[in-house]
Amino acid sequence: MTFFDQLRRHSSEPTPRQWLYVPYDQLTDQLGPLSRLQPGAVGIVLVESSAKASRRPYHKQKLALILANQRHFALEQAARGVRVDYRVSEAPYAGVLRRAAQEHGPLTMMEAAERELRNELQPLLQEGLLKVVPHEGWLSTETDFNAIGPAPWRMDAFYRGVRRRTGLLMTEGKPEGARFSHDGDNRKPWRGEPLAPEPPRFTPTDITLEVGALIEHTFAHHPGVLDLTSLPATHEDAEHLWAWAMQHCIENFGPFEDAMSTQSKGLFHTRVAPLLNLHRLLPARVVADVAQSDAPLSSREGFVRQVLGWREFVRHVHRHTDGMRSVDGTPLTDPLSRDRALPAAFWQSAPSGLHCLDEAVSDVWQTGWTHHIVRLMVLSNLATLLDVRPQELSDWFWVGFIDAFDWVVEPNVVGMGTFGVGDAMTTKPYVSGANYLHKMSDACASCAFHPKKTCPITPMYWAFLDRHHEALSTVDRMALPLGASRRRDPAKKAHDRAIFEWVSAALAAGQRVEPRDLPAAP
Repeated sequence: MTFFDQLRRHSSEPTPRQWLYVPYDQLTDQLGPLSRLQPGAVGIVLVESSAKASRRPYHKQKLALILANQRHFALEQAARGVRVDYRVSEAPYAGVLRRAAQEHGPLTMMEAAERELRNELQPLLQEGLLKVVPHEGWLSTETDFNAIGPAPWRMDAFYRGVRRRTGLLMTEGKPEGARFSHDGDNRKPWRGEPLAPEPPRFTPTDITLEVGALIEHTFAHHPGVLDLTSLPATHEDAEHLWAWAMQHCIENFGPFEDAMSTQSKGLFHTRVAPLLNLHRLLPARVVADVAQSDAPLSSREGFVRQVLGWREFVRHVHRHTDGMRSVDGTPLTDPLSRDRALPAAFWQSAPSGLHCLDEAVSDVWQTGWTHHIVRLMVLSNLATLLDVRPQELSDWFWVGFIDAFDWVVEPNVVGMGTFGVGDAMTTKPYVSGANYLHKMSDACASCAFHPKKTCPITPMYWAFLDRHHEALSTVDRMALPLGASRRRDPAKKAHDRAIFEWVSAALAAGQRVEPRDLPAAP
């Protein structure tokens, strides 16, 4: 039975009721007006817009995740007695909702998380067709963010303030373990022990299968592999994923939070970000569950810092900078003035020859996901060393990752991953040579390049420091590496530049770099 057949089974005669618009990333009845109104007295409008799905070449798995969850949410609400007006259209959201408001009367919604959707719906607010109430899914307030003062903003100050206000992992006003952050305890590489869990699988429902067929037919030209068995789509699937995460991941999450492995792609990461961002799992619930668990403090605090700290911090930064565009009217620009295009290797159309990068890219297009250190220290690091335009990399993340929405992806990539707005929200560029990758990952073992002898990433790192020396000279945390760069032998600097240009030219041409083609050392 199709989705619309099932939805019609729950239909009832129209009665006077309040109508809400529920965006694609607010799929919960535990927040906002929908949580307080009696099911029989409320109707919800849900929209499937092919205009939105076609706006960028989104990963097939991302489209399926959103559509399958939205359709299952519609059926879950209809079963509660909520009247569901589910609209499928080729038009953008504003046009669809204008017609819905003209039929039902003004709609109410919780504020959209995405800047893109807020801007699109602004005319409806001005016309009185849409009323916006606060988004209740966030764990922090404007007051929390404003308390840390003007830019440049720092997450640690924000995080300490929110911990104090909420009392999470606090005892008598002091942090458990006498420290707010246990990040220093969470930097172990993973060498196979303890065993990492296999990610859960899900049995696709008829609705999920129908969505999969729709994606493969209508969006066949979009990139990525569609795997419905790895896609949590129902309320029960979300609960199953969270139970798996609590049972198999949280205990060891902290110590191996920064580790990378080609043998276990996710290690002890919970994989719940996609469902948090859709509100199929609520941030307040998962943070409370972890904080109250018997997992080691380093793991509990590490998870809480990811959700209560960084996730909340970046959404405030995105809002206060109008999407990483300006601060208090002053435009934000790339201090390094990078202008190179993203290599074809990121689209998996031409492998780079750098095993760490090719593995990460393959994971993205196979699953729509990698954990945060792979995103930061492989994908963003190498794009930064190649002088790729920050916004172009951010757009690639937005397309490829199933948990990427503008409020989270742009601060993470433009702000942190590439240092594309300078020190507005981070204290330094997160760049490294091969040594860090060799220490924290096992990818080097299968690479044609030797991490200490021939890998071009280390000379690319030195070339980056030399090339951007002047622009980085005012960044306090870059003083030591810049000092080492200044002392580097001129012949080695010339060789670093030659390797950077060689790798850049090869990847720009869609060619694979090989050890035999390395520029000769001085």
